[in-house]
Amino acid sequence: MSDKNDTSMEEILQINTVSEHDAFYHKENLHPLVSVMDFEGRTPEVYASRMNFGFYAVYLKDVKCGDIKYGRHTYDYQDRTLVFVAPGQVINVDINKDYKPQGYALLFHPDLIRGTSLGKHIDDYTFFSYQSKEALHLSEKERKIVLDCFAKIKYELEQGTDKHSKTLIASNIELFLNYCMRFYDRQFISRNEVHKDTLEKFEAFLNEYFGSDKPQTIGLPSVTYCAEQLHLSPNYFGDLVKKETGKTALEYIQLKVIDMAKEKILGQNKSVSEIAFELGFKYPQHFTRLFKQHVGFTPKDYRGSLN
Repeated sequence: MSDKNDTSMEEILQINTVSEHDAFYHKENLHPLVSVMDFEGRTPEVYASRMNFGFYAVYLKDVKCGDIKYGRHTYDYQDRTLVFVAPGQVINVDINKDYKPQGYALLFHPDLIRGTSLGKHIDDYTFFSYQSKEALHLSEKERKIVLDCFAKIKYELEQGTDKHSKTLIASNIELFLNYCMRFYDRQFISRNEVHKDTLEKFEAFLNEYFGSDKPQTIGLPSVTYCAEQLHLSPNYFGDLVKKETGKTALEYIQLKVIDMAKEKILGQNKSVSEIAFELGFKYPQHFTRLFKQHVGFTPKDYRGSLN
């Protein structure tokens, strides 16, 4: 649902606060920093195809309702889909005037969670930076848990504010997000074949990359660069690699570099500096340090130990 890379010049509708979002859908605002929205029977103030929020938003789509685009990719929402949007991300919505949103949303401002346990760990919920096509697909049981979490937050909002409100609301949001982490783990497992295919493409991409002159012209491939080549967001790509291999994407790339380095050290009569440059290192000492960290020898000592 989110798109931080779209270069279209079309005007972006900026909605900075939760209160403004409630007003946008003609809903009474019960708390300036948090809201639970039921879209049934509501229409937006204007039909904007591009929007940017100053708060976190989580959408539960109950029916097919408009195509959401991430860059050039279009995601057609099926029922029981959760989409996460972080502050500052741009949402592209391909809708028309007959569009009637259905489903629910949880909206909360960063100020709500400042100083709370959730505020300290919000970056752990990496799915806020996933692309729309990496949305979370819920089972019926999971959807009921999501709605139960939303109901608890809504209950707190309807009680009015007291000294316990902020803690209870933030705790319930944290509980909801922790459930989402579990659901995503389940989705990674249930889509195992798809993810294995992605890993195979990742491996093939690295082989092609290091077999070309790109390391000399571009340098070592970053995690973000690899994710872009596979049409995935860096966070989703990193989480996928970690869950499938037990290694971070960066570790995976580094191990590939070490494997390539070993082949070059043994198979070519080139200096360590020449090999470092061929692999994309700007400085030979960086290559030597990484090699020793993984192998236990410097490249020179490794070559000597095998002769």
